[in-house]
Amino acid sequence: MGMKTKIALGAVVGFVVIGAVSANAGDSDTGSADKGASASADRQPGGAKDTGAGAGADAGEGKGKEKAEKKASQAEQFKAFVEENGTAQEKEAVSHVTKVQGADEQNDILDTADVYTDFTGGIMGEGTGPAKLIASAFADWKQSENGLVTVYDADGELLGNGQF
Repeated sequence: MGMKTKIALGAVVGFVVIGAVSANAGDSDTGSADKGASASADRQPGGAKDTGAGAGADAGEGKGKEKAEKKASQAEQFKAFVEENGTAQEKEAVSHVTKVQGADEQNDILDTADVYTDFTGGIMGEGTGPAKLIASAFADWKQSENGLVTVYDADGELLGNGQF
C-alpha cells in the first residue's frame, strides 16, 4: 500500500509541475510567435530585392539551418547526443526512447521534461534500471537550475525520474 501511495503522490506533484510549466510556456510561446510574425512581415514586402543578393543568401542559409534543427525531434537530438557522448550502458538504455517532451523550453525556474520509452511493466518491469541511466544521460544533455526529468514506459506508467 505504501508504494501505491508514493506513486499517487508523485503523479499529483507531476501534474502540478506540468501545470505550472504550461502556464509559463504559454507566455513565452506568445512572445516568440510575435517575433516570428514581425520577422516574416519584414521579409514579405520584397526586402530581399532591396537589400541585395548577399542578404538574401544569408536569409536562405538561416532558413535551411532552422529546418534542419526542427526536423530532428527532441528524441532524435537526445539520442544523437548520447550516441556521441554516452557510455555503452547509456547508449543501450537510450535506444529504447521513443519520445521526449519539454526539453526545448527552459526557464531555470521549474523545468520539467518527459521521456517515453518502449519498456513495459511499469515500475516493477525491466525498465526501472535503464530509466535511471536515461535520466542521468538526460542530465548530461540538458542543464537547469531546477529541472526534473521523468521517464515513462510504453503505457505511460512511471519508471523513474531524476534532476537535471
